[in-house]
Amino acid sequence: MKVFVTGGAGFIGSAVIRYLISDTDYEVVNIDKLTYAGNLESLKCVAGSSRYCFEKVDICDRAALDELFKKHAPQAVMHLAAESHVDRSIDGPADFVQTNIVGTYNLLEATRYYWQGLPEASKAAFRFHHISTDEVYGDLEGTHDLFHEKTPYAPSSPYSASKASADHLVRAWQRTFGLPTLITNCSNNYGPYHFPEKLIPLMILNALDRKALPIYGAGNQVRDWLFVEDHARALHKVLAEGQVGTTYNIGGHNEKTNLDVVHKLCELLDELCPRAEGGTYGELITHVKDRPGHDVRYAIDASKIQRELGWVPVESFETGLRKTVEWYLNNQEWCRRVQDGSYQRERLGIKE
Repeated sequence: MKVFVTGGAGFIGSAVIRYLISDTDYEVVNIDKLTYAGNLESLKCVAGSSRYCFEKVDICDRAALDELFKKHAPQAVMHLAAESHVDRSIDGPADFVQTNIVGTYNLLEATRYYWQGLPEASKAAFRFHHISTDEVYGDLEGTHDLFHEKTPYAPSSPYSASKASADHLVRAWQRTFGLPTLITNCSNNYGPYHFPEKLIPLMILNALDRKALPIYGAGNQVRDWLFVEDHARALHKVLAEGQVGTTYNIGGHNEKTNLDVVHKLCELLDELCPRAEGGTYGELITHVKDRPGHDVRYAIDASKIQRELGWVPVESFETGLRKTVEWYLNNQEWCRRVQDGSYQRERLGIKE
């Protein structure tokens, strides 16, 4: 089976590709335009595989997408390409509208055009899997409510609004045109190769550099944390066994406040990499002004995917977080190249 993975040089996309190459016999075509968050160094371990190839293409470029479908003739598309950082969406929403909405539209249309020309058996077997976020649901007011697949959409940020729009487009293409689609909405991912603008890698790297650990407001925002390798397994499970036209929520069963997460990170760093000058990493925690429209609580009901497909996360928050911290401690060169931008300069042919 040959699969297109859009956004395959990103955090979740690269985890999906590493999993597909190492744990399945799929052929994978990585489609990525390589924005700041796209890092091919996250795929070095699979780059030499005969079942992997990379195509530098923007999903907003319809003509280029058509050429890729003709060239590679995939049996499935896993769509992960997206602008995904909430703070960036507040500062500059236009990129999020362009990539997440217009790009998804272009990809759907290119896929539909290709799919309609397939033999009937191939059309029936084809899948378009759109990977989305729990942020489309807004936030939860109570302490016991959970997001389920029928929860009404109520996005709070330009990012989540653009992802909600993309979800609606995918459902419309399935309902109107019959395109065999699947949608998954996941909770907060964490793990190795995470770009350091996100909470967990930012806190780890700031702590190692003895910089402040900034926490929005009181740090009481609650998130459900999902180890990225568990997510990759779930996405493959949905692609292979999910029911067409269905949505599956994927969560880690790990609700934590942001403040609790940072404290746990500091405790692990105190254990694994004590400060030479003495003291604890927790002393670096600083509270800063909250961001506009900050959702209070996300929590996923992942019972459907467990019930119908038999997926449950392997990692607890404690085991996953320890693996994450150990990975960052053992991969300082990858971190340095991301922090100083050399990973981008090298691919652009700019000498250090």
